[in-house]
Amino acid sequence: MKATKLLTRAGIACAIAGLLFVTLGALRAKETTLELKPDPKPIDRGSTVAPTSYAPMLAKARETVVSVYTAEIVRVARSYGSPQEDLLRRFFGMPSPRRTPRAEPEIEERQIPQGVGSGVIISADGYILTNNHVVSDQNGGDADKVLVRLNDDRELPATIVGRDPRTDVAVLKVDAKNLPTAKIADSDQIMVGDIVFAIGNPMGVGLTVTSGIVSATGRSIGIYGREGYEDFIQTDASINPGNSGGALVDIEGRLIGVNSAILSRSGGNIGIGFAIPSNLAVNITRQLTQSGEVRRGFVGINIAPLTADMAEAFGMKGTKGVLVDNVIEGLPADEAGLERGDVITTLDGKPIDSPNELRLIVSQKAPGSTLKVSLVRDGKPLDLTIKVGDQSNQLGLTGSELLDGVTAVPLDDDLRRDYGIPRRVSGLVITDVDASSDYAGTLSPGIVLIEINDQRVESLDQARKVLRKGMNKVYLYSEGRVGYVALRVD
Repeated sequence: MKATKLLTRAGIACAIAGLLFVTLGALRAKETTLELKPDPKPIDRGSTVAPTSYAPMLAKARETVVSVYTAEIVRVARSYGSPQEDLLRRFFGMPSPRRTPRAEPEIEERQIPQGVGSGVIISADGYILTNNHVVSDQNGGDADKVLVRLNDDRELPATIVGRDPRTDVAVLKVDAKNLPTAKIADSDQIMVGDIVFAIGNPMGVGLTVTSGIVSATGRSIGIYGREGYEDFIQTDASINPGNSGGALVDIEGRLIGVNSAILSRSGGNIGIGFAIPSNLAVNITRQLTQSGEVRRGFVGINIAPLTADMAEAFGMKGTKGVLVDNVIEGLPADEAGLERGDVITTLDGKPIDSPNELRLIVSQKAPGSTLKVSLVRDGKPLDLTIKVGDQSNQLGLTGSELLDGVTAVPLDDDLRRDYGIPRRVSGLVITDVDASSDYAGTLSPGIVLIEINDQRVESLDQARKVLRKGMNKVYLYSEGRVGYVALRVD
């Protein structure tokens, strides 16, 4: 019988009862600029002298790691009498204590401990880097209260500066000065086999250090969904629930990652832990502290891995690169001259090996900046420059209405996987249909609109242009079948 693998977030917390939390309000920082400059120096991998202790190096790193506690506030009617009396009244009809006639029941707030995680101090004036899931409530919103315990045992209320669920990064702020700060390393410099240490508060037992090596880099395990961005450092340093948001440091005590997740059958450590690279975390942190939100770049293409068979078919000598499946009309890649069938080999001079890598690089480019693309077209090299668009304000790639109550977006690889759509099908996929829509009886999520009025459609702009008032002829794909339906537009 095969054992089932269970993926758990390392920060899903053990509740800590009896903690005193201080009420806080969510802070959305404006015009704040943190000077976060990763140390570009690689570690010395040529030393032949084995250290007898890591204590001196870890002493400074440990001071920068904090414990993060969250609580939920619930409003309940004030209880009169003891719990035993309440029970007797409810189940055996005993009279209630006398109260003022017509008095409204008194409401009190109670704080329910929600979880415990970790964080890393990144500025002397109190900015702290942690995981989004550490400071989120069960519905994905801000935790009602957040308390930070420093390494010197001080407990301070924290405000949430900003959160980014798509990378699992969050930034907190405490009112303090002259705090010890983490030295940040360039995570692009790390190599498989480098010694690393995980520092955090596992299971709420207190600040703990474990050791291991970098097991892999560039991992994507799919825990953030199709809209998430994953570029994990994998390590065998012990990471357990409560370690989330803590530091993964190199042999010199520099921050190279933020502990985020574990792969486990039991929910505990089995030597497969994941950390968000420091370079990605710094990029998100800068944006959250400046504006409270993250703006991501996009270019408007659908991409696929370059397999050995596809490489041979496209005249490539190897499988390094990413195949362009589709270029969406009117979007940045189309305007720059990118074409379907191109094989992208480098972005800004960096070799590209996978769709996930390309997606990460593009997303971290500032909207309005330029992206230098090297590609192979019909066996010949070609260089292009793309002006990067804004993912939050893009045409055809955000969920928006095509028809009244009908949301459709261009089909990409993630949507193909979610809805089980074969690669031969292209067009606009319906992602939502409001129950009150006139089209609810005809259209449903997962249907792909291939043609409208005999015109192929691959963007909302195209679809809107060919739709007309009155009856429209729509050629679509649904659950393995293709065919026509008639849709009336008033």
